[in-house]
Amino acid sequence: MTQEDKELLLKDLCARLPYKVIVHIIYNTKEPCYGELTLKDIQWFIDCKIQDIKPYLRPLSSMTEEERKEYERFSRCSIGFAPILMDWLYSHHLDWRGLIPIGLAIEAPKGMYEIQN
Repeated sequence: MTQEDKELLLKDLCARLPYKVIVHIIYNTKEPCYGELTLKDIQWFIDCKIQDIKPYLRPLSSMTEEERKEYERFSRCSIGFAPILMDWLYSHHLDWRGLIPIGLAIEAPKGMYEIQN
């Protein structure tokens, strides 16, 4: 993993922490596991190697029709709504940075985040 990839992944994960992103983790074990990564996990997160963490994200193509309409409503608003749009994308666990195709994230199985949205 390049330094640029590490920085991109860290930036994306930090923004997703308030939204209980689910991550695939390899940490002091040979077997990977997964679980929610939240703000309460900051100390653990700092101790873990970034290359051992891959978030489960939804591709943009997985947006429901309702989500697409909401997204379009936000994206048509003035530039002052950009932070709200970004929060919306993070809270819906959408891969707007393209981390899945470059191997920095795993495509979330259908329904993984349904309860949280």
